[in-house]
Amino acid sequence: MSRLIDWFFRNRETGEITIAQMPNPALWLALLGSLVGWVWHPQGPTGDKLDCLVKASLVVWAVDELARGVNPWRRCLGAAVLIYEIATAM
Repeated sequence: MSRLIDWFFRNRETGEITIAQMPNPALWLALLGSLVGWVWHPQGPTGDKLDCLVKASLVVWAVDELARGVNPWRRCLGAAVLIYEIATAM
């Protein structure tokens, strides 16, 4: 079991265990947009645009993680977020 855990979380670039990383620009934008929405509670078209910005940023982040994640954990995380965003957009 420890070999599976090691394989799943081992960073392919550094050799370290990587579960979380410093956010990239797309994730920073999603976090900032979420914070603005949480504090400001915009309604109408402004709220819709903010929601769209947050969701689009999360999709960009998820696709990036799916394609370039440093380990299988990060790729699975990207896939899960992408599936969630697609499912909730319908």
